[in-house]
Amino acid sequence: MTETIAAPRYVAYVPLTDLHPAARNPKRHELELIIDSIAMHGLVEIPVVDERTQRTLHGHGRRESLIEMQDRGMSLPSGMVLDEDGGWLVPVLRGWASKTEAEAEALAIKLNRLPGEGGWDPREFAEVLEDLATNAAELFDSLAIPHDEIDKMLGQVDPETLPGAIRENEPHTLHLPDDGDHGDGLSPDDDGRAAHTTCPACGHLFNTGR
Repeated sequence: MTETIAAPRYVAYVPLTDLHPAARNPKRHELELIIDSIAMHGLVEIPVVDERTQRTLHGHGRRESLIEMQDRGMSLPSGMVLDEDGGWLVPVLRGWASKTEAEAEALAIKLNRLPGEGGWDPREFAEVLEDLATNAAELFDSLAIPHDEIDKMLGQVDPETLPGAIRENEPHTLHLPDDGDHGDGLSPDDDGRAAHTTCPACGHLFNTGR
């Protein structure tokens, strides 16, 4: 019979005021973007604490954003709980301890750098952006991806090969906003005309599926 070994990693809820930063943290953060993301989706990726130092190893941006959110009187994000005094309790990953300060700082850099090192698959990324831009504009806007970055990525993809794109040899049907009754009893969306929109990601027309 296999012996069950207790997992060395666990999640614990700690007071936000007890979540201390590392002595040095060279990573910079766009706090407003993190605040908007937490407000929209809740706290999804939790901070990591180094058991040797009892300080934040990974998640300084989330820590700073949560402090700012609390100072602004914003609502408690989902994924967190209140203590008896109304203080914010943050879920953190516990159980890992660095051997030296050098190891802690090296791992902190890796945890920030490595997830982005693989880059993006241009075509799949473009397809996802197309879907968000045409079907979930608020979520697309929340990505806050600079236009030059989108243009650079789309430069590697033929937009006409994306699902929903209108090909050059297909007639373009202009979709007008629905202004109500135009006197003929028809809305611009009536009479079987397909609704299209211009994707803000690439500028091509896409069928919205309406």
